[in-house]
Amino acid sequence: MNAALNSILARLETIGLTELNERASMLTRVDRKYALEHDRASAILSHLPEATRVLQVGGRVSQGYASTYYDTPNMDSYLLTALKRRRRFKVRSRRYLSSGASFLEVKTRGARKTTVKKRMTISPDEAGAPLAGERRRWVTDRVEPTGYASLVPVLEPVLEGSYERNTLLLPNGEGRATVDTGLEWHSLRTDGARVSGGDLVIIETKSGATPSVVDHLLWDQGVRPVKISKYGTAMAAMHDLPANKWHRTLERYFPEYVIDRAATRPSPLAAAA
Repeated sequence: MNAALNSILARLETIGLTELNERASMLTRVDRKYALEHDRASAILSHLPEATRVLQVGGRVSQGYASTYYDTPNMDSYLLTALKRRRRFKVRSRRYLSSGASFLEVKTRGARKTTVKKRMTISPDEAGAPLAGERRRWVTDRVEPTGYASLVPVLEPVLEGSYERNTLLLPNGEGRATVDTGLEWHSLRTDGARVSGGDLVIIETKSGATPSVVDHLLWDQGVRPVKISKYGTAMAAMHDLPANKWHRTLERYFPEYVIDRAATRPSPLAAAA
């Protein structure tokens, strides 16, 4: 994270993880995502209300995240999202590097375009490992309502991603927002491609149907929600996959990689990914 953005978020009053989850767990929510550069993010977030709180874990307000995403050899989970299927799912494991906690997570679509996330605690050694036994059965049960439980037996790790995250509790219980920087991705498919996010900041608001104060701050400066998925956009940039849903995001934030992604060797990004 650049110094200006870090300074802005570090000035906020802090909140612990237990209190944050008590006040706004947001496992079922409306997500809005925004992609912008560090300097612009810093300028906008400098106007956060004083009552905004930032999550602090282990004395740090910026937490490292490491995620592994699972998909089938035919990339069915990716395609369900890329092709905008109403029933779809995403499976990942996540390690919180600051606290050492690890979870297995399944995300599905609920009513009115809400995101429903279910998760179970796992050991750090299990994060990123192939699904087996109880873990695979748990995933199967959560995917079952989408009609795609038959795909779970062939899910395998396909992408690793890491980034730094600041989590904000918004005033008056209106939701949460996250600020992600330092994004890096590594494909676990045969070519082992890598992408670095450079100057990219992803801000995600998580609230009910009513837009939050962060949404309004962004809108006032002409920043609108974009179609971006850490998993989907990164895989589309690194591999020759259908990407209509993320085409504009790829053109703006992955320009060199979009040009070269069909080449035998992926080229590194000079611009923000």
